[in-house]
Amino acid sequence: MANIKELREQSANLVTEARAKLDSITDDMPSERAAEIETEVDKMLDEAGKVDAKAEREQKLADAQKRAESYAEDVETGRRPGQNGEGRGVDGGEAPSYREAFHAWLRSNVPGEAPLNAEARAVLQKGYEARAQTTTDAAGGYSIPEEMMSEVVVSMKAFGPMYDGAVAREIVTSGGNSMPFPTVDDTAVTAGAHTEGATMTDDGGKDVTFGSKQLDAYEFDTEWLRVSKALADDSFIAMEAFIGGLLGERLGRIANLQLTTGTGSSAPNGVVTASSAGVTAASATAITFDEILDLEHSVDPAYRGGPRVGYMLNDSTLKYVRQLKDGDGNYLWQMGNVQAGIPNTLNGRPVWINQDMASIATGNKTMLFGDFSKYYVRKVGQPLIGAIQDKDFWPGFGIAGYIRFDGELSDTAAIKHLVQA
Repeated sequence: MANIKELREQSANLVTEARAKLDSITDDMPSERAAEIETEVDKMLDEAGKVDAKAEREQKLADAQKRAESYAEDVETGRRPGQNGEGRGVDGGEAPSYREAFHAWLRSNVPGEAPLNAEARAVLQKGYEARAQTTTDAAGGYSIPEEMMSEVVVSMKAFGPMYDGAVAREIVTSGGNSMPFPTVDDTAVTAGAHTEGATMTDDGGKDVTFGSKQLDAYEFDTEWLRVSKALADDSFIAMEAFIGGLLGERLGRIANLQLTTGTGSSAPNGVVTASSAGVTAASATAITFDEILDLEHSVDPAYRGGPRVGYMLNDSTLKYVRQLKDGDGNYLWQMGNVQAGIPNTLNGRPVWINQDMASIATGNKTMLFGDFSKYYVRKVGQPLIGAIQDKDFWPGFGIAGYIRFDGELSDTAAIKHLVQA
């Protein structure tokens, strides 16, 4: 029989060693080596699990052996509980009971114990009377209460960051009236040489040309959700607050989608839609690091010095970019440090993950670069989550979410996109 204590110690040593290996992974470690270490850790944890299972089996066998030995001692001394000192089935010549035969069988499997005798074997082969109170309904199951885990598992999906005031420029208003703002692009106009004594030209050829854009307030809602009074009363969940949280996320998802790819026609002008062309990739299914540099330098240096200048792409495109290497085989992606508040960067620039942007495929705009403070997000008040109880919903209640916003790129030269071939 294996030593249970030694098995427990072996398992603990494996877990300790696995933890040490996992802690050795650093942010600057090559991903191949990190993957090797993670594989080693998984194998060690599997081995620890097997050792634990073996120790558990040994413990169960040891416990069963103790019970069998104790029973044998009771029978031999005529002190078996419930028999009032009688040695029935042992001294009286009667056939042993099924329980006695079963315990004899357990003892026969322990090294050094006597083999199972013919009387006990005959009882076991005959079987036992299967009458018992069980967990089936009529036999006792009705008395067993159902038990539910007091937690709801909620599926998750990332959204953002276009509704985040730390990325785009946030403008909060109490009303939703149209908000026009003037624009001017005078970058192509210069001054000219002046001739001494000559009268300067006054033909209007270099007059400043103004433009105009405006922010409106488009409305979105979640529709009403009807909640019965019975559900609200009987559920362990605070149903109004729980559903309200889910509806808040729905509003966040529609806001990010519209502020990313909105058409600009009776809808927000999404940042991808409003951005101007920067680079067309040579491939429909790939991006090179040179093309990323080309995208960055397609934006005028005047826009590249602000705190909100960076890249925006979805997670699958980010994975592709993280796999790019330089000529020496070093990864180009620079990992940040969450604890120190240092974000992930690409070429020293922040990277924002936006799952509503398109993945790498033919003709898709897969990456943005520029000054995102030039993208205005107009919010009318705050998103609303409302619950109402009236004749339509009584005695239950209805709950719904409502949001009002718009988005517009104030200067199309500030943010440019990379489009696949």
